[in-house]
Amino acid sequence: MKITNQNELSNVFGEKKVYKLTLSALFIAMGTLTGSLFYIPFLGGKMFPVQHFLNVIGGVLLGPYYGVLNALSISLLRNIMGTGSILAFPGSVFGALLAGLFYKRFKNIYLSALGEVIGTGGVGAILAYPLATIVMGKEVAGLAFVFPFSLSCIGGAVLALILLNIPIIRGVINNKAKEF
Repeated sequence: MKITNQNELSNVFGEKKVYKLTLSALFIAMGTLTGSLFYIPFLGGKMFPVQHFLNVIGGVLLGPYYGVLNALSISLLRNIMGTGSILAFPGSVFGALLAGLFYKRFKNIYLSALGEVIGTGGVGAILAYPLATIVMGKEVAGLAFVFPFSLSCIGGAVLALILLNIPIIRGVINNKAKEF
């Protein structure tokens, strides 16, 4: 195989994959470690704005696939360590998915943040109801999680937008978009 330029060399060594795996490891570590520090207790669950911050950042920088894997990993590790609840799964995965898909489709950080709010505050909150009633044995109203999930993810999404609007970070995002 003859390599004629730097991009072909990058592809041979999988630098894009290494970049994504490294950022994923960093985000998973941040999410797991901050899980016991920054949370809001509610109805037996723990609302975690840092997760939503990481979902938007991951959706923009890594895409939907890695974003969902990161959210699942953080939720699983937090549950294993006893710093999360089973509600962490629907409360993170759908937001990460929509944040990544919205950014992939529209290349707009604000729509990525909106995807996080819709995915977590809407879809995730509604799907948390059966988990709370069946698995956790909590008696709650059908839409009981919409407000706290929305509040948590709006806070995290706003923090992510603040970070993503810092000029040097915007430059990284624009360069990444050209490379990937």
